[in-house]
Amino acid sequence: MKKLNYITGIFIVSFFVVTFKVIGQETQTSDSVRSLGMPVAKPELKVRKNTILVNVTNPSLISTRFFTVTYERILPNNQSFSVGVGSFSLPRFLSDVADSLGINTDYSDKGFHFSCDYRFYLKKENKYSAPRGIYIGPYYAYNHLTRGVNWQMDGQTFNGDVLTDLKLNIHTIGFELGYQFVFWDKLAVDMILIGPGFGSYGLNTVLNTTLSPDQESEFFERLNNYLENHIPGYEWVIKPGEFKKNGSYNTWDLGYRYSIRIGYRF
Repeated sequence: MKKLNYITGIFIVSFFVVTFKVIGQETQTSDSVRSLGMPVAKPELKVRKNTILVNVTNPSLISTRFFTVTYERILPNNQSFSVGVGSFSLPRFLSDVADSLGINTDYSDKGFHFSCDYRFYLKKENKYSAPRGIYIGPYYAYNHLTRGVNWQMDGQTFNGDVLTDLKLNIHTIGFELGYQFVFWDKLAVDMILIGPGFGSYGLNTVLNTTLSPDQESEFFERLNNYLENHIPGYEWVIKPGEFKKNGSYNTWDLGYRYSIRIGYRF
């Protein structure tokens, strides 16, 4: 994961260095022509109202299985709407948890993502028309994950399987601030800089084991002790059976929904 974050960072920095170098060269050439008294022809650009964008931060920062594609459509009065879909996943259970309990895990993930927003590109702040420049607007995001896990234990302490079936639904609404660059008329780089919001979640987990009663009791005692010692504020107690939890969370102070997207305009 650290290697992937490093590669993503190098790619983004290199991209902007090369881009601004090319723009500087083009500007210098135009200024030289003007100094000779020669008119500079302005090419007529095609009106491009559609953009397809790929999120490059989700796979590197959250999970390689979290991949989304977004379509943005430009509307009159420097406004737009976008719709995003893709696969959703969360990082797998920490390896040190499995190692401490002698567990080999087998995962099966099924998840999807949906999001939409409505943008107002600020006329007074932007030199160019949408979709280039600063924008603000509301957004909505929904993430669903179904994860089946088989914890296989074959050791001196535990012998058997622990089977879990997890279902997670997350709804988030909020307000975002961002900036979109346009290069060479067709390349778009969209940066959502801050997106505070309010969300709700629903968690449903079914857990069963093939352990003996004594092993099962000791296993869950050690598991809960581990989670309590490693997760601040952890108060839940994991045990066999069905577990349901619903609640809400406020992300206004966290600047949630930061992302960088690279796209093609047409």
